Parts: sequence; structure tokens; C-alpha cells
Amino acid sequence: MSSSAARGNVRLDGKVALITGASSGIGRCAAVTFAKLGAKLSLVGRNSHELEATGKECEAVQADTKPLLVKADLTNDADRERVVKDTIDRFQQLDILVNNAGIYTEGSIETTSLKQFDDVFNINVRAVYHLTMLCVPHLINTQGSIVNVSSINGIRAFPGDLAYCMSKAALDQFTRCVALDLGPKQVRVNSVNPGVIVTDIHRRAGMGEEEYQKFLERSKGNNCLGRLGTVEDVCDTIAFLASSSSSFITGNTVSVDGGRHVMCPR
Repeated sequence: MSSSAARGNVRLDGKVALITGASSGIGRCAAVTFAKLGAKLSLVGRNSHELEATGKECEAVQADTKPLLVKADLTNDADRERVVKDTIDRFQQLDILVNNAGIYTEGSIETTSLKQFDDVFNINVRAVYHLTMLCVPHLINTQGSIVNVSSINGIRAFPGDLAYCMSKAALDQFTRCVALDLGPKQVRVNSVNPGVIVTDIHRRAGMGEEEYQKFLERSKGNNCLGRLGTVEDVCDTIAFLASSSSSFITGNTVSVDGGRHVMCPR
């Protein structure tokens, strides 16, 4: 797993980063990228086996610092409190929070149940709100940085993705509001808004393999650059926003989507 951030001027030496959803996809890539950049890691996930695999990848590139692995269900209030406590107990500080954990569900206003709506908002919005609240005192102490992993669905409307689009729009507004709240205390808050990135999020939502491959092929033509995004594309941006290289950037939603957010149907 290569990363241009890890080859460039971005560094995170001595920084303690808490990354949620670290067991796969963008979260795993962010963890490995941060390890290459010198960060100490607290990695959160629900799947113990996959979380351990992420930890081993991080150790392979940063043998002198073993990441803290925290199995947790972020829809549970007590688990969120434990995540922060375990992180501070281990490292005595927190410099970076990456709110990456999230779920995707399909459905329109006619087909999305209240349970689906609640499930999406509980993890994509409520969990982020509470975890950030718990981390803020520690981030103020270090004048740290928050990076929220949002989506193009937060800034563009798509049919059949109602609850997910709403949750990511809420996350983007959360980013802007918290940036205003914490700016005077020198804590920066930004989000990345990926377009179609090759991960397992759609498969986990129930999309069949044939349908998914057709979706990927179709998506290549839906952005200016004519290709699919990679997790590395997103993680390099997360690392930049987390680092001092972006010290005068806050309250931004940074699209990582090949320009899709500026395109119109033709």
C-alpha cells in the first residue's frame, strides 16, 4: 500500500492519532499511511480479525511503535467513552482524530425504513458527535486536528441514497460548525468528501458482485478524470489535513472525487 504523502513533506512524527473504522478500506489505508509518517496510533474497529491485520500492516512499517487496537461498537455510548479513555491511558495525549467509521444504505423516501434511517444516523452522525465531544478537551491541549470522512453524497443529491446523503450533509455542517467553535482554541476541523472509491462499502450494504462491477464501470465516466478513486487518493488528503502542512486550513470540505462534484448531467 503506497502513499504519496508518505513520500513527500507531510510528517506526523510524535503525533497521536485516533482513527475509527480502521479495520478496512479508507480507515486501514489511513492507519498505514499515518504509521509511515511517524504517528502513534489508536485504531478502532468492530472486526477483531481485520483490526489485527491493520495493526500488523502498521507494525511492518513502524516496528518501534505498536498501535493500540480497540475493538468497539461506536453506536454504543460506553464503547465510545472507552475508546477515548484507552487512548489517553496509553499515550497520555491526543493530537489527531479521524472520524472515518460509517455505513451506507440504499433507499428512497418510499423505501427507507425508520430503522435504516436511525442506523445510518447513529453511526454516521451521532457517534461522530459524541466521540468528537469526548476528544475535544485533549485536542485543545495539543492544538490538534480533526478530519471527518464524509462523501460526495454530502454535497450532491443522488436518487435512492436518501438517508446516507442526509447523514453526510449533516457531517459536513458539523465540520463547519465545530471549526468555528474550536478555531479560537487552535483546533482545526476539516472533512474529505470522496467520490467513488474502490472499497467494500457497497458490498457490505448488500450490492451483488455483478451489480457492483457495473456500478464501478459506470462511475468511471462520472468524473472529469475518467477513473475510479483509490483509498490512497483519500488517505493522502486525510494525512495532509491532519498535519501542520495544512496549518491555515479549517472548516473545509475537500472533494476527492476526480471533479465529479462540479459536473452536471449531460
